[in-house]
Amino acid sequence: MIDFYYLPASAPCRAVMMLAKAIGVRLNLKIVDILKREQLKFSFIKINPQHSIPTLNDNGFILWERAIMIYLVSRYAKNDDLYPKNPRRKSIVDQRLYFDIGTLYKNVYNTYFDVMLGNIKQPLEKEVQDLEKSLEILNIFLQDTKFVAGNCLTIADFSIVATISTAEAFGFDIARYDNVAAWYKRCRNSMAKFDFEEINITGAKILGNMYKKNLKLETG
Repeated sequence: MIDFYYLPASAPCRAVMMLAKAIGVRLNLKIVDILKREQLKFSFIKINPQHSIPTLNDNGFILWERAIMIYLVSRYAKNDDLYPKNPRRKSIVDQRLYFDIGTLYKNVYNTYFDVMLGNIKQPLEKEVQDLEKSLEILNIFLQDTKFVAGNCLTIADFSIVATISTAEAFGFDIARYDNVAAWYKRCRNSMAKFDFEEINITGAKILGNMYKKNLKLETG
């Protein structure tokens, strides 16, 4: 049994859940409500001392963050299409994952989450500009390929599309970036059978609604 500690709204969690559907892995879902600080319970810290989600426990093998996707494909996928073994192709996928966690998702978080949590009234202009720069880079990544790490769907697309869906739910307009907009539509179609709407869009809307509620209250 593979236990998966998650929150439905979390973008990294949504990425793992869609990927699990794609490779036919069943997850035993265990909600950890970080807004209620459940991640700080002793029982969870004992599993993950960094007390972060997503966290996976595969019969005693414990892992967290986007490394979960690498593990699931390497361990359970029928082929290496989603995470290539070829060193150069694999490195591009890795780079895109690092771009997501270190730049793109970070900038989405910095731009919107303080407003969503009621800490500030509106996104800071500097944070918005940083996010826009991230989208410009992603647009360049996609100028010659169908997906973010080449012409085939990979785990990097699952990770980044969850991030972009979150930004859209907060009100960020990706239509300004032609390559990103076309890729997003492509991912939505390709991942429909992996519960893109049910898992990803539904989860993103939870965050978006929280954000818009606080933004409306504080600006209105």
